[in-house]
Amino acid sequence: MKATGIVRRIDDLGRVVIPKEIRRTLRLREGTPLEIFTDREGEIILKKYSPMVELTSFAVQYAEAMAQATGLMVCITDRDQVIAVAGGPKKDLIQKPISRQLEHAINERESVLAVKEDKSFFSITSEEMEGVTAMALTSIICEGDAIGSVALLSREAKARLGEPEMKLVSTAAGFLGRQMEG
Repeated sequence: MKATGIVRRIDDLGRVVIPKEIRRTLRLREGTPLEIFTDREGEIILKKYSPMVELTSFAVQYAEAMAQATGLMVCITDRDQVIAVAGGPKKDLIQKPISRQLEHAINERESVLAVKEDKSFFSITSEEMEGVTAMALTSIICEGDAIGSVALLSREAKARLGEPEMKLVSTAAGFLGRQMEG
């Protein structure tokens, strides 16, 4: 843990204001759920809550099955980071923060079918993904809230993903969303 040098007082209702700089850096917005942890030394730890964490091991298995069936790379994310990868370099992607473009696509519940040359193409993570040439992506919706995304990614030159791949990610996103509701 690193010190920020910022000190805040608790108000009469027990509230503490998280400084704007920290909220911006951690992408905390009004309504963002936070989990509260304490430790033996009396520290309070706030962590962004992700309902998808409960589903991570299942998401990994689902991603592996999709990658095996399609021969493509599969990424499943929550609203903040990549939680499952199959068919590609896991260590390069797992737990990496998602890109601003993906965050926007999730928030807007967009589905994206694009090749690298398209304006609608973007990287899943904040770092450029080497070799990815095409993508099919959609948001995971749970009880009306966008909670993550499922993406199929190709590394083949001149690859074009189409309607079957879009239906596959939509089916996966729908299934994962329903699993979260249960």
